[in-house]
Order: sequence, then structure tokens, then C-alpha cells
Amino acid sequence: MDFQPGNTLLAHDIRELHVIVMVICVIIFVGVFAFMFYAIFKHRKSVGHQAANFHENTTVEIIWTVIPFFILAGLAWPATETLLAMRDTSTPDMTIKATGYQWKWGYEYLDEGIQFYSTLATPQEQINGTEKKTENYLLEVDNPVVVPVGKKVRVLTTANDVLHAWYVPALAVKQDAVPGFIRDTWFKAEETGVFRGQCAELCGKLHGFMPIVVHVVTQEDYDIWVSEQKNKVASRHIGGKDELVAGAN
Repeated sequence: MDFQPGNTLLAHDIRELHVIVMVICVIIFVGVFAFMFYAIFKHRKSVGHQAANFHENTTVEIIWTVIPFFILAGLAWPATETLLAMRDTSTPDMTIKATGYQWKWGYEYLDEGIQFYSTLATPQEQINGTEKKTENYLLEVDNPVVVPVGKKVRVLTTANDVLHAWYVPALAVKQDAVPGFIRDTWFKAEETGVFRGQCAELCGKLHGFMPIVVHVVTQEDYDIWVSEQKNKVASRHIGGKDELVAGAN
């Protein structure tokens, strides 16, 4: 088992940190148990070894205090750097507000005046088991998040009802969405593509039915998408006015 292939610098840093910590843990595990089994085998009573009678060993106590200290200090340095980078949401290129609902997501592009809901698009037949499940079962939505590649995207998270979490592993993003509070996180995708996630906090009976899909596109394609979304908003606005005028007449 491994992490999903990362598409942000933070995702690569987190995986590298994970590997380093895992390697060190394995080395310590093997070393400690190898020494323990060696000591048990070498000093067993059946070969005539007599148990020593002592209650302390200052040298050993210093060693098993100093070595773990330096190991933990060495791990704390890169871990702290990564953690601080994860929390640095300053100077974003764009900001999106993600609101969790039971059981869908609402998105607002604060700089563009675009907002929409994103709900599960998996066919009901697959959910009922009458059709074969596809590769992206329960990971398809009707309206994905669209962002440009190479841009720092700040995501504000909140919730309308209960606790949710906005989680996209490939982008190294996981932020709780708490009712009544605004939390924030960020990502900067390195390559175009489609990246999927899910709500990561148990939020009710349809918790597994509120996926997250992020389309990372070129700046040109993003500009086209923004224009299309604004045209849709304008069309709805004009249509609403026409209905009001017709009703008045």
C-alpha cells in the first residue's frame, strides 16, 4: 500500500516524510528486537549463564535517552517545515468556498461570482446493484470543481449542518468543514488531470455519497469555463426577469 500519486509539492513532501519516518521506525524495530533476541539467546540459563544482580546502569540510561532525543529532533525539523507549509494559505491566486451539506457540496468562487452545488452522479442502478460498478463508483459528480494548473488555490471550508471534511489525497488536502466556523487550506496542482476525493468525516447515512472531483485544467480552458459559467448565471438572471414581467402583465 502506498499514497496516491501526488500532484502538488506538498503531496510529494508528505510522502517523502512518511517514507523517512517509516524507514527509521523499521530500523529501530529490527535493531531493538535483534539485540533483545541476541541477549536472550546468548545469556540463557541452559548454557550456564548466571544472571547479574544490578539495579542501574548510568551509561546505558544516558544512551537510551540521548539517542531517541536526537532521532526525534531530527524528525521534528522536516515535519515542522511541512506542517507550516500546509498551513500557509497566504497570497492565493484564487479562493473557493466549499460548504458541506448532507449530502453534497456547495462551491462559491469568491473572485468570479460563480456558485453551484456538486452532487453524486453515480447511476442509481449501480448503487442498487442492477448494473456493473465502474472504476469511479461513488466518485463521480455532476458539477466538478475546476481550477487552473500552477495556481495557488485557497479553499475555505464550512458546513451547513454537521461536521464534514474536504479531502482530496492527490492534492494533499484534508480540512474539516465545521458548522459556524470558517477553516482554510490550499493546494497548487503541478499537472492537469482529474483528482477525486470524498468527505472524510462521518456525517450521516449517506456519508459515502458525497464525493469531491477536482478538474485541473490549463489557464485557457479555465478562462473558457469561467466565461461559460458566467453566461449561465446571466441567462438565468434574464430568464427570471422575463418571468416576472410576464407575470405582471
